[in-house]
Amino acid sequence: MDDATLYRPWGTVTPTLWGSAAVAELIPGTGPDPLSGTVQERLAAVAHAYTADRPDQAADLARQLDAEVTAQYGDAHLRTAEVREVRGYLAHLMGDHRSAVGWYLHVVRLRAGLQGPQHPDTVGASRRAYSLWRNVPAADAVPLGSELLSTVTAVHGPESAVAQHTRDGLKALTEQALL
Repeated sequence: MDDATLYRPWGTVTPTLWGSAAVAELIPGTGPDPLSGTVQERLAAVAHAYTADRPDQAADLARQLDAEVTAQYGDAHLRTAEVREVRGYLAHLMGDHRSAVGWYLHVVRLRAGLQGPQHPDTVGASRRAYSLWRNVPAADAVPLGSELLSTVTAVHGPESAVAQHTRDGLKALTEQALL
C-alpha cells in the first residue's frame, strides 16, 4: 500500500487543526484551565461555612457560585459540572436527599454529554451518585433509585455494572418494603 491509498480519517492536517479546541483538549496542559483561583477559593469558602456550622450560608455561597460559573462558562461546561456536584454533596450533607441525588444525576448526564459515557469522570460521577443513593433513608430510596436506574441505564447501558448494582439494590429494597 502506498501513501496515496492510506485511509486518513482525520482529513487534511493543517496549522488550523493544531490550534483547534479539539486538539487542545487532547494535549496535556492545553485543555480547559483548572478551576481558577477565585473559584477554588470560593469553593473553599463554601466548605468553611459548612464546617463552621453555617450550612445555609454554605448553600447560598454555592448557589451564587453556580450562577456566576454558569453565566461565565455556560450550562454545558465542565466547570459548571464541578460546581453543581459540590451543590449535590452539600445538599446530601444537609439531609436534602432528593436534591442531592438530582444534582448528582444532572452531573452524570452533563459529563456524559461533554466527555462521553466511558470517560473516567463520567463513570466516577455515576459511582458517586450510586454511593450517595445507597445512603439515603429507606423512605426516599425507592423513588430515587428509580431515577438513578433510569439515568445510568440511559448513559451507560442496561448491562453496565452501575445499572446492574442499582437494579439489584432497588429489587432488594422493593422486596423489603413488601415484607
